[in-house]
Amino acid sequence: MSWRKGQAYGQDLRDRVLAMPGVLREVAERFGVSQAYVCRARARRERLGQTSPGAQHNHMPLRLAALELALREQVASAPAQTLRELCQWVGAQHGIEVGTTTMHKTLRRFGVTLKKNHPARSRANAARRRASPSGLERPTTELESRPADFS
Repeated sequence: MSWRKGQAYGQDLRDRVLAMPGVLREVAERFGVSQAYVCRARARRERLGQTSPGAQHNHMPLRLAALELALREQVASAPAQTLRELCQWVGAQHGIEVGTTTMHKTLRRFGVTLKKNHPARSRANAARRRASPSGLERPTTELESRPADFS
């Protein structure tokens, strides 16, 4: 059976699993599901009398969903803002306190990107990280060319 994370098995499979009597292991092997699934499906039928899957509660709505247009306008007007500055702006203007992680996830879901070449966010010592052209010898310095005097 194909199953994707966050989705319930189909009702036809659920009905076949619940209709088959027997030991958990045998039922699970026959239908290619886990023993825990068979146990939970049977327990739900006994406890609630329902053979359908329960509601999925694994999605949290975005805290800033109502502010999508305002966030887009704010980022467009000042694209060099940091996430922290955007969080402070949302707190001051809309009274919603959020952290930088929440702001980043919200902007990513909206498809909004911040300006990438802000000097405060540049990598330290980026010039040292550049690779030298391949196949070229490194020029020797004056100190490397003199023999060491250890006497």
